[in-house]
Amino acid sequence: MCGIVGIVGKSDVNLQLYDALTILQHRGQDAAGIMTCDGGKLAQQKANGLVRDVFRTRHMQRLLGNIGIGHVRYPTAGSSGPALAQPFYVNSPYGIALAHNGNLTNADRLSEELFKTDLRHVNTDSDSEVLLNVFAHELQSQGKLQPNEDDIFAAIAGVHRRVSGGYAVVSMIARYGMIAFRDPNGIRPLVYGKRETDAGTEYMVASESVALDVLGFELIADVAPGEAIYITADGELHQRQCAENTRLTPCIFEHVYFARPDSIMDGISVYKARLRQGEKLADKILRERPNHDIDVVVPIPDSSRVAGQALAYNLGVKFREGLVKNRYIGRTFIMPGQQQRKKSVRQKLNTIELEFKGKNVLLVDDSIVRGTTCQQIIEMARDAGAAKVYFASAAPPVIYPNVYGIDMPTVKELIAHGRTQEEICREIGADWLIYQDIEDLIAASAEGTGKVTEFDCAVFNGEYVTGDVDDAYLEKLEAERNEGAKSMASKKANKAEGTLIGLHNDVVENS
Repeated sequence: MCGIVGIVGKSDVNLQLYDALTILQHRGQDAAGIMTCDGGKLAQQKANGLVRDVFRTRHMQRLLGNIGIGHVRYPTAGSSGPALAQPFYVNSPYGIALAHNGNLTNADRLSEELFKTDLRHVNTDSDSEVLLNVFAHELQSQGKLQPNEDDIFAAIAGVHRRVSGGYAVVSMIARYGMIAFRDPNGIRPLVYGKRETDAGTEYMVASESVALDVLGFELIADVAPGEAIYITADGELHQRQCAENTRLTPCIFEHVYFARPDSIMDGISVYKARLRQGEKLADKILRERPNHDIDVVVPIPDSSRVAGQALAYNLGVKFREGLVKNRYIGRTFIMPGQQQRKKSVRQKLNTIELEFKGKNVLLVDDSIVRGTTCQQIIEMARDAGAAKVYFASAAPPVIYPNVYGIDMPTVKELIAHGRTQEEICREIGADWLIYQDIEDLIAASAEGTGKVTEFDCAVFNGEYVTGDVDDAYLEKLEAERNEGAKSMASKKANKAEGTLIGLHNDVVENS
């Protein structure tokens, strides 16, 4: 999962891009990057680390221009290393930069096509660089010295015909403007908005609406599945549907875990969706255990807090913040290694003993993926003196890997794969375990809007909406996502740092 942003303003946009990436930091902590355009000259800074660590005053002083794009990353397809930080750039045609959130399911075939047919070189194993080169080739195929909006939209239509998977893209063409587009299934989120200034209208696109809110932009709409937006350097907005057979099936895991609760995606309030998750989970508990002995509901911060509040209210029991979070520790789901994840849980959370001692505690989390985190938190609750420890998941069992941009573990690492609910309960050490039903999860997101009626729920039901994911693909994915394989790939990427990262952070001139 990654976060992307793009701004076309009336003055330098570097500081606004920095602020937007800070707001989107929850979507990726591996690397960050910004590229801006000033009079045809592209300047870039990117590196591994958090936004606050990647950018310094000296970087901001050369990131000039009224157009810019930014990216925060954690590794999904490909390995981790400075050379893989985004945005990526190609100089032909025109000078194009691109940042991408998602994952291409046919990246290997596209890489081969780019080399053998399109005669283009891809320098890393990132599918984002593949996507950039496909777009560049399609734009070059228009054969124009000075492309107009029709040429740009035709190129994006070509991308949609060739590319499969989940992708939200923000791109920039030197001298011309900024482009944003979304996959034909609308799996990955993308919104756009505007802000009126004395100098004129400014536009912004981002992964989540909260980034627009904080920077003072008015949300216009979500980028529709298959739709493309082109904003010229002068601030003219053009938009067009560029794909056939579109359908809106957004990733429901955004509502479960990734998105901030103050975001709105495809007309759905993430906050309201999580409230309804808690309400429906409470209804299920009351059906299965009408005479429950729960004394207190304790959320596992932060993404389960909203669901936990609604759950406690509907059960008629106390809601207490029994776990205190160290906010200087990153999200454990995004941690690159299993040992690091295990170590970080106790660094990240600490119990308030008064809220556990002698009580029957219901811990609530947004989901259970590997089971490592909840197992340790249950141990912490018992160490704090809890009489009984129950566990509730606001999402159904995660049984299958994600292939559209979330680095979900392999099936062997998923605690729910091949296990019954009772077996999972014993594995994590809980006295009782309850999961959300998938029908209730879908209803929690769909209620309140008539816009979305179906979602990508592949991690729960194995139904991949692009229709091109088979057992062979999943087996290959498992090999790539093996922790040992990732470690080796990261070493290779870091080895390439000396030859690549210097170029990435230089000013690139486009003549």
